[in-house]
Amino acid sequence: MTDTETLLTGLAARVQLLEDQLALMRIISAYGPAVDSGESAAVAGMWTEDGVYDVDTGCLRGHSEIEAMVQSKPHQSYIHAGSGHLVGPPHIDVDGDTAVATCHSQLVLHDQETRTYRVARITANRWEFARIDGEWKVTLRTNRILDGRAEAREILAAGVKN
Repeated sequence: MTDTETLLTGLAARVQLLEDQLALMRIISAYGPAVDSGESAAVAGMWTEDGVYDVDTGCLRGHSEIEAMVQSKPHQSYIHAGSGHLVGPPHIDVDGDTAVATCHSQLVLHDQETRTYRVARITANRWEFARIDGEWKVTLRTNRILDGRAEAREILAAGVKN
C-alpha cells in the first residue's frame, strides 16, 4: 500500500468509528425525550425485537413489554405530573458490529403541590448494542440503582476498564 492509501484507510476507519459513536449517542440521548413524551413505539424501536431492558425491578423482554412499560399507569402518572429521564454522557466502546456504552441516568419527578423537582433515582447503566442491517439497536440495557450495592458500581467500573 502507498502512503496515501494507508492514510485514506486509516482515516476511513476513524470516520466510521466517529459515525458509530455518534449513532449510539443519538440512541441513548433520544431515550429520555421518547420515554418522557410517552412515545412507546419510539422507545421500543430502539431495541431489537428480542431486546431486553433489565431494570432492578424486573426484566422487560421485546418490544411489546417495553411499550407496555411506557404505557403503564405508573409511568403515565410520571409523565402527566412532569418527569425527566436524564441520561449522562456515555462512555462508548465499539468493536466491529457490537458496542457497549456506560453512563448514569436520573429520574427527576415534579411535585405538583410544591412545584419543585426531586431526583427519584440515579442508576448505573450498561447499554449493549448490535449493528443489524446497518442500523444500531439496543440488545440489552441493564440499570442498577446507585444505592450502595456493589452491582451498580461494578457496572460503572466494567464500562471504563480497558
